[in-house]
Amino acid sequence: MISGEIAGDINRRVNNVEEYFTLRKENQKLREQNAFLLSQIPSGQILADTTFKSVNDTAYVDSVKQYLQYQYFSAKVISNSVFLQQNYLTLHRGTGQGVALNMAVMGTDGIIGTVVGVSQNMSLVMSLLHKQSKVIAVLKKGSGLGEITWDGKDPRYLVLRKIPKTVVTKVGDEVVSSPYSDKFPPGSRIGWVEEVRQDSETNTYILKVRTAVDFSNVQHAFIVKNLLGEEIEEIKNKQIKE
Repeated sequence: MISGEIAGDINRRVNNVEEYFTLRKENQKLREQNAFLLSQIPSGQILADTTFKSVNDTAYVDSVKQYLQYQYFSAKVISNSVFLQQNYLTLHRGTGQGVALNMAVMGTDGIIGTVVGVSQNMSLVMSLLHKQSKVIAVLKKGSGLGEITWDGKDPRYLVLRKIPKTVVTKVGDEVVSSPYSDKFPPGSRIGWVEEVRQDSETNTYILKVRTAVDFSNVQHAFIVKNLLGEEIEEIKNKQIKE
């Protein structure tokens, strides 16, 4: 009788272990599938300008092409800080898996930060909860352009500055990445306006923004590669040299 109970308990434990590893594999598959699907959404693609069509002699060349602009890679978070003045995350993905400096890092709920260090298999990410972090942001409703920073106080809130007073702003407005960003896909969620106050020194608003990402509970992330990034930098550097 006792031996039967012991055997049953062992079988249950074995089954639990098997279910655990099976679940881990399934979760990994889901993250990889999500990364692929994110790469396919319209904000991850760019449609070439069709104003002009290239013609070579009498041969017509169709220049209408759709390019994949952003590619997403899933990554596991292996360390994360929240309550320091300079907070970082470490991801288990590096140069050996396609990561490079200055790539954007996203969560399922919104923007997490930027890659600032990378090794063969690891990446160091400057969190939005870092005193030196700056992201150009806009109100999703289509107006206002400002700068998202962190004041080093509450990890649940960011600060959006330089919003003109001519912009109608209210609590609950969604804040997203600017369409002019060459790093973050346009319209990537940052958070929601929690409080609106006037900057006494300038003719602008200062907005308190509740973060979309729960930085105290980030376990997985997506590293974002702008496939046109090198071309953008090349043309910028060329213009500066000229």
